[in-house]
Amino acid sequence: MSDGSTPWVLHVDLDQFIAAVEVLRRPELAGKPIIVGGRGDPTERAVVSTASYEAREFGVGSGMPLRIAARKAPDAIILPVDADAYTAASAEVMATLREQPGATVQVLGWDEAFIGVRTDDPEAYARAVQRAVLDRTDLHCSVGIGDTLVRAKVATGFGKPRGVFRLTAANWLDVMGHRPTRDLWGVGSKVSQRLAAHGITTVAELAAAGPDVLVPEFGPRMGPWYGLLGRGEGAREVDDTPWVARGHSRETTFQEDLVAPGQVDEAVRELVANVLKDVAAEGRPVVGLTLKIRYAPFITKTTGKKIPETSDPEVVLAGALELASRIEPGRPIRLLGLRAEMAMPSDARDGHTPTRSGW
Repeated sequence: MSDGSTPWVLHVDLDQFIAAVEVLRRPELAGKPIIVGGRGDPTERAVVSTASYEAREFGVGSGMPLRIAARKAPDAIILPVDADAYTAASAEVMATLREQPGATVQVLGWDEAFIGVRTDDPEAYARAVQRAVLDRTDLHCSVGIGDTLVRAKVATGFGKPRGVFRLTAANWLDVMGHRPTRDLWGVGSKVSQRLAAHGITTVAELAAAGPDVLVPEFGPRMGPWYGLLGRGEGAREVDDTPWVARGHSRETTFQEDLVAPGQVDEAVRELVANVLKDVAAEGRPVVGLTLKIRYAPFITKTTGKKIPETSDPEVVLAGALELASRIEPGRPIRLLGLRAEMAMPSDARDGHTPTRSGW
């Protein structure tokens, strides 16, 4: 299957990955609504990391406060996050993908990866991948097939769960044209709102938009990129070069709101210390900082700044504290997060497909 002349991109996405790993460890949970988040205690402040399909039927979704999820699905089993277990399961899956005939594998995260392959029957290859993953790990996955990374990624959503779907230049607008721009990989709510201000609300409208509209709004780099995204175009080569992180972040949800400036400064100092541990392992200087603030009850703001290249903890701390000084006085704070952006090495992979920000 892998010696054909046609190049394809496959996007492999594990179905309800974290919940599925928990079911493998506790088979009695199969078919039940499962919510994974925080320390598994809905009375604490935490958010949902994942929910099984059964829990999603109650309206539970990732990023939702755990207490609200518990209210929506009162009979759900709520479990703590076990990152080590998910990392181990992911490693088995990725090893399986790399063993497939002719596969070039680009890992995107715990539960998804691109495969680049030449084959004249991509559906058969995709089904073989699904069987190999299931045989080795007992985990199910969905596979999107495309002639670009963007189309393969978007196609996976139409294949879930456990299915295969193909999106190419031939059917892109038929399938996606009428859909809102928010459905595109790489378009979040803020970008979709900015597009809507120019009368661009659907994928087809974005595909037809010219640089005269997109460049003034998004700049000379991102403007044309959003136009390509609307057409499903972009990178066609899967790149297995090891990913180089642009930054590291940590965040803390407080069980009681922070109200005093001294509490905020103490929390920021702890975040800086933890982030710098991650940065030190990279051996690259910090060039930017972003502070994430979640005010009670659940209003999130971010503020950031560029800083001269530095590896001095005191300089980073001073920058973080300056960002903290922008926090609105008197507003209770339930979460703080800090991201440190690092200088990129000259040989880092460039031109990768942007994704929605985790922040």
